[in-house]
Parts: sequence; C-alpha cells; structure tokens
Amino acid sequence: MNIGQYNTLRVSRFVDFGLYLADEQGNEVLLPARYIIGNPVVGDEIEVFVYTDGEDRPIAITDRPLATVGEVAFLQVVDVSQVGAFMRWGIPKDLLCPFREQRYAMKPGGIYPVYVYLDHASGRVAASSKLGKFLGNTIPHYRRGDKVQALILERTDIGYRVVVDNMFMGMLYDNQLYNRLEVGNTIDAYVSKVRNDNKIDLTVSNSARDDVEQLAERIAGYVESHQGEAVDDSMSPDRIRVLFCCSKRVYKQALGHLYKTGRLPKK
Repeated sequence: MNIGQYNTLRVSRFVDFGLYLADEQGNEVLLPARYIIGNPVVGDEIEVFVYTDGEDRPIAITDRPLATVGEVAFLQVVDVSQVGAFMRWGIPKDLLCPFREQRYAMKPGGIYPVYVYLDHASGRVAASSKLGKFLGNTIPHYRRGDKVQALILERTDIGYRVVVDNMFMGMLYDNQLYNRLEVGNTIDAYVSKVRNDNKIDLTVSNSARDDVEQLAERIAGYVESHQGEAVDDSMSPDRIRVLFCCSKRVYKQALGHLYKTGRLPKK
C-alpha cells in the first residue's frame, strides 16, 4: 500500500462508518462512508488515494489531490504555523511544507512550486520547494525527439525553466517558441538535447520542419488579420521577437516557406 499515491485495493469488509480495503498482503485501510461510490461488494476493486489523517492513521478517499508523491505542482498556502506552511492540496487535509523545506519564506495566499514527497521517518506526506533536492538525481535516458511533459516553472531572460516528467530540470528557449507560456501550466514538449549536467533542453515540436511550418502559419495569419501589413527580411530582431516569439533565423526560414508556396508575394 503506497502512502501518498493511488492504490487499487480490494473490498474486504463493511463497517457502520464505511468499508475496509485490503492490499495483496492483507493490510487494511478505511474508506469512510462518504467516499463510497455506488454499491460495491466484498471482492470488488476500487482505486483510492491513501494518505495519513491527523492522527497519522492511513485512510483512503476517492477524492483526487492536486499532486501525489513524486510529482511537482503549484500549490497555494492557506496558513503558516510554528511548523511550516500548510498548502491547499485538493483534499480535506492540507499539505505541510516544513520550514526546513522552504526555499524562501512562504506567506499565506502565495502560490509556490513544490515537490510532494513521503517523509519516511514520520510516514507522512509533505511538500518541499527545494526542487533541486529531488530532481535530476538519476541519469536521464531520453533520446532526441522523445515526447515529455513539461511543467512551466518560471520565465527567464532566455526562455522558461521547466520540470520534465517530474524528474528533471529543463529549458524551453525563446527561439523555439511561437506563443508565450503560462507559468504553472503543463505542456507536451520534445527532447532536443540532454546536457552533461542532466538538465534537458526541449522544443515544442519534434522536428525543425514542423517548427518552420507552424511559424509560417502564424505569420500568414498575422498578415491576413492586419490587412496585409508588410512582413519581410528587413523586420528587426526585436520586432520579430515581440510579434512571433522567435529568432530572426527561424523567421526568415518561415518567410522562405511562404514565398515558396506562394502564400506571400516575394518583393
């Protein structure tokens, strides 16, 4: 039975206040009556989230938290006490981020990226904003073009820092992007390079050709919506970055594609 994660468990017996679920080793956990869906019978399997209650007893619920053990998520602080910050977790019990696990002091109402982990000493699930302790501790075995999930952490001067598959840190560079990204969102991305420091460079498409064709569509759409406003090689790099979020090199490749296909008249 994995604390802080989803478990598929078998109904073992009923009580007045709910039912007990058991794993393959016979360990039982209570599913309170308010979480019972439908009319299960002994032997049925139910997927539940298992965590510890205020008295450190394992308990099962059918609600789904905002993040499970081993995941990174943006959570909001609802209170700060003498032991740390309590964060809204999407289930009745708030998630504690101890002071020692705070990268900087958390304040009520603040939203912070945290890694959800199981404290093996106490058996409790907790949060940490010190992501570097938990990410990049294994060797990534990605190849160029592999599809991954990227959680957008923060904007930088060159692009966006991201968390890759809840395991590694990565970067999405401005010259690979055609739209501005929202911090806190998770997007599909593709591996372009695994660096020596185990951090991963990403792109939003899995081929350079896709990049150029997607940008060409955006340029054509811009010209159409701006009543034929001229776009050509003379546009400044700064203007290109503002309008299309890309480098001039990629912009010129997209222009070439539009000229070649006759969608823009070449001057």
